[in-house]
Amino acid sequence: MDTAAIRAFSRAVAAWTPGPELPAELRPQAFGLLRPGGPVPQLAFGPAAAQRLSAPGALAPYLDHTLLRPDALPSEVRRLGEEARMHGFGGACVHPTHIGVLVEALGRSAVVPISVVGFPHGAQKGRVKALEVQLAVSDGARELDAVAALGALRGGDADAALEDMLAVVEAARPWPVKLILETGLLDKRAVVLGAGLALVAGCAAVKTSTGFGQQGARLEDVALLRAVVGEALQVKASGGVRSTEVALAMVEAGASRLGTSASVSLVEARAGRAPGPGGSP
Repeated sequence: MDTAAIRAFSRAVAAWTPGPELPAELRPQAFGLLRPGGPVPQLAFGPAAAQRLSAPGALAPYLDHTLLRPDALPSEVRRLGEEARMHGFGGACVHPTHIGVLVEALGRSAVVPISVVGFPHGAQKGRVKALEVQLAVSDGARELDAVAALGALRGGDADAALEDMLAVVEAARPWPVKLILETGLLDKRAVVLGAGLALVAGCAAVKTSTGFGQQGARLEDVALLRAVVGEALQVKASGGVRSTEVALAMVEAGASRLGTSASVSLVEARAGRAPGPGGSP
């Protein structure tokens, strides 16, 4: 790992006066910072991809069907898994305590069981997040959506933020980590720093929001994350994606994954049907 390049990137980001677009010279690639192992496979994004998603069912693989209410019941988690399996969603996302129930409900389907980590504040120590990852994986999680060390990013402490990411990525290996940056809470400098470090740490994706912060996903956040990571990582928009119009706008802006509790409504709307009674909370 090129620590000198990481520090140069961090200093350049800290000195940046944010504007509407990220300058090419501030992208991690300009400092020689690349994802170890190369780019991550992902679904198509951008204006052309969004136009192709008008067909019924086409949006389903983009969706991570989500139930992260703190009072969620096992019966609701089972319903989430059944809905995800029935509609062919890309993933289903729950708290670590519910992963075992979710895996059982998903059965042999291709839907990926996802656990959140360090949720929703990211303020746990890295080794605590690592243990949470290990327990979730042992229960069957095959992707981890981990909240970054938001305070470290806000303070520009690249070393602490990267150490936290690496603890999660190493504990999750070989399963992918999507790093949540809570873009509604952090300023642009902190978001760019976090996305660049996620690239270096070997994360598979950067994600806008927990859905429990001050703001959910915004188009400008998705575009900024995509500008930082290029085609090397997935970009997941999460928080407030509750209509097909918003979902398609997020894909057009650069999202290749979408996290929402309204997944059933989205796909049934694309199919021209009224939403069924099984939508998740």
